[in-house]
Amino acid sequence: MEHLQAYRAAGGGKHRANKQFWTNLLNRRLLIAAAVLFAAAVANSESKAQSGPFAPMAGNWSGGGVVTLDDGSTERIRCRAKYAPIGPTMEMSLTCASDAYKFNLGASVKAEGSSITGSWSETSRNISGSLQGRGGGGNFEVVASAAGFNANIGLRTSGNKQSVTIRADSQFRGANISLSR
Repeated sequence: MEHLQAYRAAGGGKHRANKQFWTNLLNRRLLIAAAVLFAAAVANSESKAQSGPFAPMAGNWSGGGVVTLDDGSTERIRCRAKYAPIGPTMEMSLTCASDAYKFNLGASVKAEGSSITGSWSETSRNISGSLQGRGGGGNFEVVASAAGFNANIGLRTSGNKQSVTIRADSQFRGANISLSR
Protein backbone atom coordinates (compact mmCIF):
# COMPACT_ATOMS: atom_id res chain seq x y z
CA MET A 1 0.00 0.00 0.00
CA GLU A 2 2.90 2.30 0.81
CA HIS A 3 4.25 1.65 -2.62
CA LEU A 4 1.04 2.87 -4.27
CA GLN A 5 0.96 6.02 -2.13
CA ALA A 6 4.59 6.74 -2.99
CA TYR A 7 3.83 6.19 -6.68
CA ARG A 8 0.91 8.63 -6.61
CA ALA A 9 2.94 11.19 -4.64
CA ALA A 10 5.88 10.87 -7.05
CA GLY A 11 3.56 11.44 -9.98
CA GLY A 12 2.20 14.57 -8.33
CA GLY A 13 -1.32 13.20 -8.47
CA LYS A 14 -1.09 12.62 -12.24
CA HIS A 15 -2.22 9.02 -12.00
CA ARG A 16 -5.83 10.10 -12.53
CA ALA A 17 -4.85 12.24 -15.56
CA ASN A 18 -2.87 9.31 -16.98
CA LYS A 19 -5.96 7.10 -16.68
CA GLN A 20 -8.03 9.77 -18.46
CA PHE A 21 -5.44 9.88 -21.26
CA TRP A 22 -5.71 6.12 -21.84
CA THR A 23 -9.51 6.24 -21.69
CA ASN A 24 -9.62 9.02 -24.30
CA LEU A 25 -7.14 7.16 -26.50
CA LEU A 26 -9.23 4.00 -26.30
CA ASN A 27 -12.42 5.93 -27.11
CA ARG A 28 -10.74 7.54 -30.13
CA ARG A 29 -9.53 4.17 -31.37
CA LEU A 30 -12.99 2.67 -30.98
CA LEU A 31 -14.52 5.62 -32.84
CA ILE A 32 -11.99 5.28 -35.68
CA ALA A 33 -12.57 1.51 -35.84
CA ALA A 34 -16.34 2.06 -36.03
CA ALA A 35 -15.88 4.66 -38.80
CA VAL A 36 -13.64 2.30 -40.78
CA LEU A 37 -16.15 -0.56 -40.44
CA PHE A 38 -19.01 1.71 -41.52
CA ALA A 39 -17.04 2.96 -44.55
CA ALA A 40 -16.13 -0.61 -45.51
CA ALA A 41 -19.77 -1.69 -45.28
CA VAL A 42 -20.91 1.21 -47.46
CA ALA A 43 -18.16 0.58 -50.01
CA ASN A 44 -19.01 -3.12 -50.09
CA SER A 45 -22.72 -2.48 -50.64
CA GLU A 46 -21.93 0.06 -53.38
CA SER A 47 -19.57 -2.33 -55.12
CA LYS A 48 -22.23 -5.05 -55.05
CA ALA A 49 -24.78 -2.63 -56.50
CA GLN A 50 -22.27 -1.50 -59.12
CA SER A 51 -21.05 -4.91 -60.24
CA GLY A 52 -22.52 -6.97 -63.02
CA PRO A 53 -23.28 -6.46 -66.71
CA PHE A 54 -25.32 -3.27 -66.17
CA ALA A 55 -22.85 -1.46 -63.88
CA PRO A 56 -21.48 0.94 -66.57
CA MET A 57 -25.00 2.31 -67.06
CA ALA A 58 -25.77 3.09 -63.41
CA GLY A 59 -27.14 6.52 -62.61
CA ASN A 60 -29.02 9.40 -64.18
CA TRP A 61 -28.48 10.41 -67.80
CA SER A 62 -29.88 13.21 -69.98
CA GLY A 63 -29.61 14.38 -73.55
CA GLY A 64 -31.58 14.47 -76.74
CA GLY A 65 -32.07 13.13 -80.19
CA VAL A 66 -34.55 12.64 -83.00
CA VAL A 67 -37.72 10.54 -83.17
CA THR A 68 -39.09 9.33 -86.54
CA LEU A 69 -42.85 8.84 -86.86
CA ASP A 70 -44.81 6.58 -89.26
CA ASP A 71 -45.30 9.35 -91.84
CA GLY A 72 -41.54 9.83 -92.02
CA SER A 73 -41.59 13.12 -90.15
CA THR A 74 -38.98 13.72 -87.47
CA GLU A 75 -38.99 15.70 -84.26
CA ARG A 76 -36.24 16.68 -81.90
CA ILE A 77 -36.66 15.19 -78.43
CA ARG A 78 -35.20 15.78 -74.98
CA CYS A 79 -34.60 12.70 -72.86
CA ARG A 80 -33.84 11.56 -69.31
CA ALA A 81 -32.84 8.05 -68.34
CA LYS A 82 -32.31 6.37 -65.01
CA TYR A 83 -30.60 3.01 -64.60
CA ALA A 84 -30.60 1.20 -61.25
CA PRO A 85 -28.53 -2.01 -61.53
CA ILE A 86 -28.18 -4.51 -58.71
CA GLY A 87 -25.90 -7.34 -59.73
CA PRO A 88 -27.41 -9.18 -62.70
CA THR A 89 -30.70 -7.21 -62.63
CA MET A 90 -31.63 -3.65 -63.51
CA GLU A 91 -34.62 -1.34 -63.31
CA MET A 92 -34.56 1.42 -65.91
CA SER A 93 -36.66 4.27 -67.22
CA LEU A 94 -36.35 6.43 -70.33
CA THR A 95 -38.57 9.48 -70.78
CA CYS A 96 -38.38 11.51 -74.00
CA ALA A 97 -40.48 14.45 -75.15
CA SER A 98 -40.79 17.06 -77.87
CA ASP A 99 -43.40 19.78 -78.21
CA ALA A 100 -45.87 17.29 -79.72
CA TYR A 101 -44.60 13.84 -78.79
CA LYS A 102 -43.75 11.96 -75.59
CA PHE A 103 -42.92 8.43 -74.50
CA ASN A 104 -42.20 6.84 -71.10
CA LEU A 105 -40.38 3.55 -71.38
CA GLY A 106 -39.71 1.47 -68.30
CA ALA A 107 -38.08 -1.94 -68.06
CA SER A 108 -36.97 -4.58 -65.61
CA VAL A 109 -34.23 -6.82 -66.98
CA LYS A 110 -32.03 -9.70 -65.89
CA ALA A 111 -28.77 -10.98 -67.35
CA GLU A 112 -27.71 -14.62 -67.35
CA GLY A 113 -24.32 -14.69 -69.00
CA SER A 114 -24.73 -12.60 -72.15
CA SER A 115 -28.45 -13.39 -72.44
CA ILE A 116 -30.89 -10.62 -71.42
CA THR A 117 -34.57 -11.17 -70.57
CA GLY A 118 -37.18 -8.98 -68.96
CA SER A 119 -40.35 -6.97 -69.29
CA TRP A 120 -41.07 -3.44 -70.46
CA SER A 121 -43.93 -0.96 -70.48
CA GLU A 122 -44.70 2.31 -72.22
CA THR A 123 -47.07 4.11 -69.86
CA SER A 124 -48.33 6.93 -72.08
CA ARG A 125 -49.71 4.37 -74.59
CA ASN A 126 -50.57 1.68 -72.02
CA ILE A 127 -48.58 -1.03 -73.77
CA SER A 128 -46.25 -3.63 -72.29
CA GLY A 129 -44.42 -6.76 -73.29
CA SER A 130 -41.26 -8.81 -73.05
CA LEU A 131 -37.59 -8.12 -73.76
CA GLN A 132 -35.00 -10.56 -75.08
CA GLY A 133 -31.50 -10.01 -76.32
CA ARG A 134 -27.78 -10.16 -75.72
CA GLY A 135 -25.01 -8.01 -74.38
CA GLY A 136 -22.88 -6.99 -71.44
CA GLY A 137 -20.63 -4.26 -70.13
CA GLY A 138 -23.17 -1.54 -70.87
CA ASN A 139 -23.70 -2.52 -74.54
CA PHE A 140 -26.90 -4.35 -75.41
CA GLU A 141 -29.07 -5.38 -78.36
CA VAL A 142 -32.61 -6.37 -77.36
CA VAL A 143 -35.98 -6.90 -79.01
CA ALA A 144 -39.03 -5.46 -77.27
CA SER A 145 -42.18 -7.39 -78.20
CA ALA A 146 -45.90 -6.99 -77.54
CA ALA A 147 -49.08 -7.86 -79.42
CA GLY A 148 -48.78 -6.00 -82.74
CA PHE A 149 -45.46 -4.34 -81.85
CA ASN A 150 -41.77 -5.19 -82.21
CA ALA A 151 -38.79 -2.92 -81.75
CA ASN A 152 -35.05 -3.43 -81.87
CA ILE A 153 -33.25 -1.45 -79.18
CA GLY A 154 -29.51 -0.90 -79.05
CA LEU A 155 -27.70 0.67 -76.11
CA ARG A 156 -24.02 1.59 -76.33
CA THR A 157 -22.29 2.96 -73.23
CA SER A 158 -18.77 4.34 -73.19
CA GLY A 159 -17.73 6.17 -70.03
CA ASN A 160 -20.13 9.09 -69.52
CA LYS A 161 -21.67 8.85 -73.02
CA GLN A 162 -24.47 6.62 -74.20
CA SER A 163 -26.36 6.16 -77.44
CA VAL A 164 -29.81 4.60 -77.65
CA THR A 165 -31.16 3.45 -81.02
CA ILE A 166 -34.75 2.25 -81.39
CA ARG A 167 -36.19 0.79 -84.63
CA ALA A 168 -39.86 -0.23 -84.60
CA ASP A 169 -42.43 -1.65 -87.03
CA SER A 170 -45.34 0.58 -85.98
CA GLN A 171 -46.47 4.21 -85.96
CA PHE A 172 -43.36 4.95 -83.97
CA ARG A 173 -40.63 4.14 -86.46
CA GLY A 174 -37.61 4.84 -84.30
CA ALA A 175 -35.35 7.14 -82.37
CA ASN A 176 -31.69 8.05 -82.16
CA ILE A 177 -30.76 9.40 -78.75
CA SER A 178 -27.45 10.60 -77.27
CA LEU A 179 -27.19 10.79 -73.48
CA SER A 180 -24.53 11.83 -71.00
CA ARG A 181 -24.23 11.93 -67.23
